[in-house]
This record gives sequence, structure tokens and C-alpha cells, in this order.
Amino acid sequence: MAAMQDTLQHTLQHFTDRILQASQTGKALRLRGGGTKDFLGQSLQGEVLDTRAYSGILSYEPSELVITVRCGTPLAEVEAALAEKGQSFAFEPPHFGEGATIGGMVAAGLSGPARASVGTVRDFVLGARVINGKGEHLTFGGQVMKNVAGYDVSRLLAGSWGQLGLITEVSLKVLPVAPGEATLVCAGVSQAQALKLINQWGGQPLPLNASAWVFDTTASPAQDFFFVRLRGAVAAVDAAVTKMSADVQALGAQVTRMSADDVAADWTASGEQTLDFFKAPTDQDCLWRLSVPQTAPVLDVRVNGAACAQYIEWHGAQRWLWAPASAASQIREAAVKAGGHATLFRTSTAHGDADKAVGVYTPLNAVQQRIQNELKKQFDPAGIFNPGRV
Repeated sequence: MAAMQDTLQHTLQHFTDRILQASQTGKALRLRGGGTKDFLGQSLQGEVLDTRAYSGILSYEPSELVITVRCGTPLAEVEAALAEKGQSFAFEPPHFGEGATIGGMVAAGLSGPARASVGTVRDFVLGARVINGKGEHLTFGGQVMKNVAGYDVSRLLAGSWGQLGLITEVSLKVLPVAPGEATLVCAGVSQAQALKLINQWGGQPLPLNASAWVFDTTASPAQDFFFVRLRGAVAAVDAAVTKMSADVQALGAQVTRMSADDVAADWTASGEQTLDFFKAPTDQDCLWRLSVPQTAPVLDVRVNGAACAQYIEWHGAQRWLWAPASAASQIREAAVKAGGHATLFRTSTAHGDADKAVGVYTPLNAVQQRIQNELKKQFDPAGIFNPGRV
């Protein structure tokens, strides 16, 4: 045990030394765990600082619903430990490949199918330790919900893509797995009908957890499918299934109830982007992510006169489509009109990073950009952490 602690302390000191050296020389560092999300971002720059040597679960209190983990710990390892106690990360973080780490999960800030109902990664971060650009090992937050005085910096790290510092430890809220679960598979529900239903149900006391709509060209015959997952008390789920099935059938559509075991792999595939929809139609197409209000109407996005097929998640708030990088202005215009923004999530196989010339993210306005720049200066005065990523 003592030898392990010495090794971990040596690893932390190595991190600090690398950061101080980089700060003095101005040489950029690319903070990285498993690298499973290297595809996302404007550019990857700097020498890699691999966090995986700093690994392990520091503490886990199932009765307190909190776990504290070192940054390089494999996400799969932590999820397995939670599952043994009947608990999980309710926001269902995507791995996007083997080797995903807890630090990368927080830094990326990405959530899975349940995000619209349970919240984001940020909502589950209770506290964190981070090494800033001055080599200072700072502690923010704690291990309980009511622990914040002043700025909630620990949650600010979620989605920061490592540009504020190296997250070394993080405390996260976990939740028990719901006792009741069911998925309604609705065949023949159009996108407009699905959006109307999910917003109608959202205003009612129903245990909604996740939803997805897609025009499935792999089905025979090809048709619209609307999926809704319910989680909660068994009685609440059963009552919701009866009520919602009646609403769907009133549209003349077919509805089937599926158990958690029947569809678990499908919901995982949705979050990990391994469904058939996430296979590029052509080698020229990029995957675009549109973030819009849940109440946004159907978005008619067209490229060369043809409507872009869409995959709708998060009760209407997240919409995926395939289109070439050259359609960036049309896609972003549609997202802005709906009150949202668009992100170039995956580049085409034909052009790779060259597609990113159109900009991965929608530019911030002047005020937002100034706030972001000033914030980064406070944490990383020399600008060494993951430059160009965002």
C-alpha cells in the first residue's frame, strides 16, 4: 500500500513538473486520458500528458450516493463498481471506445440518452481537484451537494476540454438504478407527432427518462419509429405505459412495450453512436449535432434540395444529421432560427480534419468570448492547456 501511495505521489509530481516546465517554455500540453474523444474539437495541439497512470477509486459510499475517483481511472471500471451496488451514473456518459477515463468523461462533458430528464455531467459533479497552469494543486467543492460558497468551479470543469487545468480527482453523485423500466416502441409516428407527444407528456407527471425518433430505412418496410424509455417506481411506470400507449394508438400508430433487458443494448448503441443511423451515408458526409430547445418544431434542413435524415434525442433538444461540411452555413442558420446552435461532431472519411475549416463550434458572441478568455487566463496564464481544442 505504501509503495502504491509513493507511486501515485510520484505521478502527481511528474504532472506538476511537466506543467511548470511547459508554462516556463510556452510549450503546449495536450491533456489526455484514453483518447477516445480525440475526434471531437477544432484541433489537437501540444505534447501529450497521459493521465492514465493516476488511477483508482479513492472512496465510494453507496449509502451517501457519492464516489471519488482519480482522473485516469477507466470509466468502465467505475461503472462496474457502481453496478455491483445497484447504482449508476444516471447521465449515461458515452465511452466512444475502450479506454475512456473518468477525467476525460468530466472534461468532455458529454451525456447519453437520459440527459434531458436527469441532467448533465455538470449536475453530478460535487467536487474536484485540479492542477492549474501555475502548478498549483487546487481543491474545489466537496463530497456533498451543499458545499459551495462563491463560484462553483468544480462544475465549471465539466465540458472544459482540459483547457482550465488537469483534473486529478473528482467526486460525483451517483443514483440507484430505478426499480421499474419500460420502453415503448411506437411504429408509424411521424417526427412532428413525436415532438408534439413528447412535449405533451413532458408537462405531465410521467416518469420519462429518454426518447428517440428516427426514420428507419433498415426496417421492412422503412418507416418512422418513436422510442420512449420510462424509469421510476414500478407502479408509476405501469400507469404511464397505459396512458401513453393510449395516446399513441389514438394517432393510429402501433405501440409495443419492451422490457429493460430487451432494449438495453439499443439504448447503449444510441449513446455510443453505433446504431445504423450513425454510419455515414457517403464518404463526403459529416455528422452534425444540433442543440435546440425541446419545443423547437421539425427542422427542414436540405442539401442540394434533398432533406437530411435526422435522429432526434433528448425529448427534441438534440438532433443529429449527416451533411457535407460545405453545408455548414445552412445547418447553422437552421439551428440559430430554432434558438440553438450546431456542432460539427464527426468529419467525413473523405476529407478528415480538412472539414474543420468551416468551424467545429458555432462562434460565441463577443461578451461570451471575453468571459471565456478571461476565465482561461486565470487558470492557465501561459495558455499551455489544450490550445485550439475549443
